[in-house]
Amino acid sequence: MLQYKYHTPNLILEEEYDPMAPKYCFVADTLRLEIANGQYSDSQMLPTEQQLCHRFQSSRQTVRRALSVLEEEKLITRRQGSGSRLREPSREEALSDRSIVVMTTYISDYIFPRLLQGMEGVLTAHGSAPLLYATQNQVATERKILQTLLIRKGLDGILVEGSKTALPNPNLDLYHKLLDQGVRLVFLNGSYPELSYIPSVLADDCGGGRLLAEHLHKKGHQHIGGIFKSDDRQGILRYAGFVQALRDLSLPMEDSQLFWYNTESRKSFHSDAFVDAVLESLRGCSALVCYNDEIALRVVTRLRRKGVAVPGEVAVVSFDNSQYSELAPVRITSLSHGEQNLGELAATLLLRTLQEEQCQSQVVPWVLVEKESG
Repeated sequence: MLQYKYHTPNLILEEEYDPMAPKYCFVADTLRLEIANGQYSDSQMLPTEQQLCHRFQSSRQTVRRALSVLEEEKLITRRQGSGSRLREPSREEALSDRSIVVMTTYISDYIFPRLLQGMEGVLTAHGSAPLLYATQNQVATERKILQTLLIRKGLDGILVEGSKTALPNPNLDLYHKLLDQGVRLVFLNGSYPELSYIPSVLADDCGGGRLLAEHLHKKGHQHIGGIFKSDDRQGILRYAGFVQALRDLSLPMEDSQLFWYNTESRKSFHSDAFVDAVLESLRGCSALVCYNDEIALRVVTRLRRKGVAVPGEVAVVSFDNSQYSELAPVRITSLSHGEQNLGELAATLLLRTLQEEQCQSQVVPWVLVEKESG
């Protein structure tokens, strides 16, 4: 049955009907209430004009005027000789006024403003003003937000970027409770393996790691190092593609060629001493694949200040093709999604799930944008 949301502040119940009001108002109000209460399904015809005349002891003119009111309110459709039935809302109407939440790891950092702008553009175009939460990539914060959402009335859907998706997640119980309440979920960027059946929009991170390693090999590099993030699935998958390429290209694969960091140590890259220690641990590599442009910017900046030529002595490549890749002392070769905005894709996918469409997850390929760093 179609689910309708009506705002009828002036609805008059039969026992409260004002006898001075026109009779057609009473007929219209009665039918409106019955529709709101689900008395008629979308496949069921409303009573005929003759039946309504008999029921309300009214003239055909009164009944027709009442039905005209409901038609103007877009509650019913009427066809000559076919009677009246509930009006099926258009796709735009069905999606309007949805209660949607967007929960990402960060809001203002790095690539997130563009992602959020893409989501908001799609959702607001369909009459939904999303409510925004940020977890700071903390599972404890994610749990508090999910607990708040569980008691939120009328929640329709959530766009989620999972927190620390490479680690076991203690919040799966709350996700299952939301699903049991009928809330639709779509994951963006990072999802949980235990919820792999939930639609998602993800980057082809494994393919991206392979693409960068192959690019550096074509440039003549034999000793390629990597800096990867350990607590997000994106980092694990980028590393997986990277080492697969090294193996297939018969290039050295030494543990000393890798440096791992996590959410808590991310800010350490703002320290010159920390970056120096990272570069020292990767000494001997003629090229580096960085987890993202934010890290690559710090690496390139520090190498240049130490007098190391980029890309002459060390080539540096990374992911996201963000503004950071342009701000570096040497513009950074980086992977891009081209014209595709993952935020727009995820929001569109969520709207499709709210329409009860059969939806499949999307994996978006990376495209190499070659610049001066490698």
